[in-house]
Amino acid sequence: MASTDQGGQTSALDVIVDRALSARDAGRPEEGAAAIKTALAGHPRDARLWQVLGLLHRAMQESDAAAAALGKAAELAPGDARIAHAHARVTMEGGLPSLPLFERARALAPLDGDLLISRAAAQMAEGEGRSAIAELDALLETSPNWLQGQEALANMRWMLGEREIFTQGYERALAADPANIALWAALAARLMHADLYRAIDDMLARARAAAGPHLAFDANEAICASELGDHDRADRLFDRLAAIPDPAFAVRHVRHLLRTGRIEAAARRAEPLTRGPEAAHAWPYLAIAWRLLGDERWRWLEGDERLVGVYDIMDPDEIAPLRERLRSLHNTLSYPIGQSVRGGTQTDGPLFARVDPEIRALRARIVEAVEAHVARFAPGDPTHPVLRHGGRKAAVRFAGSWSVRLAGAGFHTQHIHQQGWISSAFYVAVPDAAEMGAAPAGWLSLGQPPPELGIDLPPLRTVEPRPGRLALFPSIMWHGTLPFAGGERMTVAFDVAPPAG
Repeated sequence: MASTDQGGQTSALDVIVDRALSARDAGRPEEGAAAIKTALAGHPRDARLWQVLGLLHRAMQESDAAAAALGKAAELAPGDARIAHAHARVTMEGGLPSLPLFERARALAPLDGDLLISRAAAQMAEGEGRSAIAELDALLETSPNWLQGQEALANMRWMLGEREIFTQGYERALAADPANIALWAALAARLMHADLYRAIDDMLARARAAAGPHLAFDANEAICASELGDHDRADRLFDRLAAIPDPAFAVRHVRHLLRTGRIEAAARRAEPLTRGPEAAHAWPYLAIAWRLLGDERWRWLEGDERLVGVYDIMDPDEIAPLRERLRSLHNTLSYPIGQSVRGGTQTDGPLFARVDPEIRALRARIVEAVEAHVARFAPGDPTHPVLRHGGRKAAVRFAGSWSVRLAGAGFHTQHIHQQGWISSAFYVAVPDAAEMGAAPAGWLSLGQPPPELGIDLPPLRTVEPRPGRLALFPSIMWHGTLPFAGGERMTVAFDVAPPAG
């Protein structure tokens, strides 16, 4: 940095930027931010340094600082569409009005698909969801093969209650291009996320008639046959497709074997998968198999008392402002596709990136609780999918954060979070005993298989919901909410990312 040669300075800045972004990707954005701030002291008008600083603050979910840095970058480089998009995006994630910034970014890059989808999300967040749907729909009329746009449109229609027509964009595209296998596969994926297996099964006949035979169609049929209870057909298909080198499909086969009572075969199929890219999906099914077989390894996997923690981190009297803030964010009619919520809504976007003081205060308490919980994992077990990180000191990183509001007889299906390490439920509002029903109605259930598998195993643990209470548990452990009679039940949930490396 001591050189006055412009080329030398540019090269040195390139190295600083690359190292800062590498630190972010390795889970150390603070380290990268410190280096960029040092560089900015000597180059205060370098737009790229401000841009990267903003991205590093975004990685730390410090939306105020991220927006300020990216705003400075946009001021220094007003014609840079990527900077303009990032500035709008972090402003939206912070919960602040962002549509004017998206308009500026769109003027710079009117055909940028990622930008257009982000802008539609901002419209949803600011109460203009119907306009977002109309505008995306119009774009897809002229660009029907834009798969990311089709997915975004379907998701928005679902969340705003348009379930009867949520796949209309795909259908219109397929009417114009019926031999497009990528479109058929994308439509099947959306229906699969919505658990609409009968609709996929019916769709496959149309797909084959229009596009001919395809391995993807056969794989989807196997999954649907199993989920619909047509086990003989599923057996034939899974047996024929067993050699497909697709770990996700192999996990579906494990699910089918469990559902049909072939527990030893399920365990044999699942164990190798725990050493591959679908490990987070495979472990929960292997846990079921081991329990049913009486294999003591299930105690190693799920029975360690350190894995689950219940902490009362906020006095119920403190919660009212947080509760009102969260209620204002539940502005859709349905939960996002593919989520576990039934009979309620779920917020979109990273909740802990918002700048609302009530949410920032909650986040700070949760970080403290997670740090204390993770400290219990020491000494670690290098062979365990959760405890292998025990004893490592690392900043808490969130892989996702959101709020769920259930009403009436709403509940969460039994599910896992494959992107997380530790998952959670923080209780903000809970019905009174008369509304909820007799215990354990509305309680958190841990370790209980999904009912659609037809396996009679009780929960390993249940947790009574109380305002201010935080439950932490492995993301690969089955968890859900037992149905309750009525009233409002509102939570904040998040996934903690595993330490990098």
